[in-house]
Amino acid sequence: MSSPSHSNSKPIAGKHELVNWFAQACTPAAKRLIGVEHEKPPFYLDNLQPVPFVANEDGRHGISDFIARMTQQHGWQQGEVENGQVIDIYKKRVNWTFEPGLQMETGGAPLRSVHQIARETDRMINEAVKVASELGFGMLAMGYHPTHGNRDIPSMPKSRYATIREYVRTHKYPNALDAMYCTSSAQANLGYQSEADMVKMLRVSLSLQPIVTALCANSPFAYGGLTGYQSFRSHKIYNNMGGRYGFMLPVAFEEGFGFEMFVDYALERMPMMGVYKGSVFLDAKGANFKSFMEGRLEACPGQVATLDDWQNHLNTIWSEVRLRRFLEMRGADNGPAEMIKAQAALWTGLLYDSAALDAAYEMVRDWTPQDRDYLRLMVPVHGLQTKFLGTTVQEFAKNALALAETGLKTRRQVDNRGNDESGYLAPMHEIAASGLNWAQRLEHRFRHEWHGDINKVFETMDYARSPSVLAIEASPRRKAGKPFNLSSNK
Repeated sequence: MSSPSHSNSKPIAGKHELVNWFAQACTPAAKRLIGVEHEKPPFYLDNLQPVPFVANEDGRHGISDFIARMTQQHGWQQGEVENGQVIDIYKKRVNWTFEPGLQMETGGAPLRSVHQIARETDRMINEAVKVASELGFGMLAMGYHPTHGNRDIPSMPKSRYATIREYVRTHKYPNALDAMYCTSSAQANLGYQSEADMVKMLRVSLSLQPIVTALCANSPFAYGGLTGYQSFRSHKIYNNMGGRYGFMLPVAFEEGFGFEMFVDYALERMPMMGVYKGSVFLDAKGANFKSFMEGRLEACPGQVATLDDWQNHLNTIWSEVRLRRFLEMRGADNGPAEMIKAQAALWTGLLYDSAALDAAYEMVRDWTPQDRDYLRLMVPVHGLQTKFLGTTVQEFAKNALALAETGLKTRRQVDNRGNDESGYLAPMHEIAASGLNWAQRLEHRFRHEWHGDINKVFETMDYARSPSVLAIEASPRRKAGKPFNLSSNK
């Protein structure tokens, strides 16, 4: 959940300024960057309960102790402060923020290659694991909290979260608090060269996002048992908060779509959720942003919208791929480090190589709105086995991975051993070839090896254990009836 923007308090001169705001973000191909974000639910190692922000009365440490130790011992800088408490930290262009349910979010720096993303991801996770373990808690590599609902998870003491909680309660949005407190995603962010490039990238990424959701599905549990979904996170956020969360952004496929059409959509067709006054979030009561630009917003009479307000409005349009001054792919469950790297590699290979992008566009260009909505609705349930256009999502996943691999090889970004970026796709290749994502593998263990003991998932999916599908005996090679070996402990 993005923090309020404080970068530009200049009043907006007119619609043309908003169109130019997007156009000015266009970046030459050689200078485009890659970024990742990943959210990790913390839990106490001794009793598997969620970790609160401040220390418990029984002496267990809280997230505030993690923040303090990171600043005191590892060179992190204090970020925002509320009520005397530091609520986030940063170092250079990387930050640690904390979601409403204390999910620990790493916001990575924009980097040039997947190799750099991989090194940063390992460094951030390994440092956090070390500090968290010293404090007595672990971090889960999963997309939905397996045992606790929103009423049982401590709240992050951030004033804007409190006002948003009140907003969703007032509007009685079903599942909204679950989406805030229980879900954890992994995201990839990429830039665009031009308006035409943005349109093609956005249409390809929106169409293929359910395919990536299937590859990354990693949330089969909730409330201590199986849910019947492979990505319960994706199911919970679908068309949430009045249809502004977890949706397929149909406007992106309308004829003539570009920066101006999206600006018109955000100005008039997508109601404002609210407006920030400082850190306080005020309900916009369904008004549109155009009214705000004209000084006619009931919540702030006479106040004229600024570019900060514009960015804050865009930050509350949570489509499966979000258009800002870059594209943000939001449809994947959080997972192990290798899956965070694989997702970055997949999107980089598909979208940053022109031949791969063109081929991917040809693959999806004739899909209808009904096709895309069908995938969005069915993939959280059936994953790679979702039937689609005479075959299965599994086959589309293999095709997308093949295109991405070719694109990454064409980029010729090599590490100091001469390896290109395509090696990071290995866990996704394993999943696509076997047809078994993390959700299915964990469900099998829950039913057979764990005998229904949900607590085993905390041991298996703790980042300290470095869970990996590449350490698993791949299912096509196993003997019939032989249990999966999902242990990543060496």
